[in-house]
Amino acid sequence: MAVSLSLVVVAALIVLILLRTGYLRLWPALAAVLFGFCLASTGIAPAITGAITSVTGWVSSF
Repeated sequence: MAVSLSLVVVAALIVLILLRTGYLRLWPALAAVLFGFCLASTGIAPAITGAITSVTGWVSSF
């Protein structure tokens, strides 16, 4: 839970910076967020969670 919460915070900060600098517009950002919510309710969500957990475990081993 702690890894996913910190990953959400980091992702939110990146999106906020991209929105403020103009590299990302509001409507595409909202579309990506809605896509993420829809993707989280599908059957592939556990595989995505497992992949993120694997990558964060690999990164933390350095």
